[in-house]
Amino acid sequence: MTHDYDDIINLPHYEPKHHPRMSMWNRAAQFAPFAALTGYDAAIQESGRLTDDWIDLGESGNEELNRKMELLLSKLSEQPNVTIEYFVPDEHKEGGSYQSYTGNVKRIDEYEQTMVMTDGKKIQLRMIRNITGI
Repeated sequence: MTHDYDDIINLPHYEPKHHPRMSMWNRAAQFAPFAALTGYDAAIQESGRLTDDWIDLGESGNEELNRKMELLLSKLSEQPNVTIEYFVPDEHKEGGSYQSYTGNVKRIDEYEQTMVMTDGKKIQLRMIRNITGI
């Protein structure tokens, strides 16, 4: 009894002689524009990105920071060079990051509650955690 494909069923797989076989990576790339979940990879990366929590200084930490601010205010005419550690809230999720900035203090803007540096950078006073170099 013969079947429809008996004459070709045991032949070797055809390999073209003039065109190299396409890699699996390139074959998969052909279908990338049709990905069903666009933005999914970015969402996964964002959820995996770590942020720091705001750490309250406590009463003694706030007292020490206030003493440093008073000392800084007394030397403000000299535009002292200081290093400031401050908290920057994250724009996309809960928390943020602590950053350090070194520069000369130009003035303290009491209306905007910011520390203005000679290069124009402004740091929110309520976000400052530590001041060194005074």
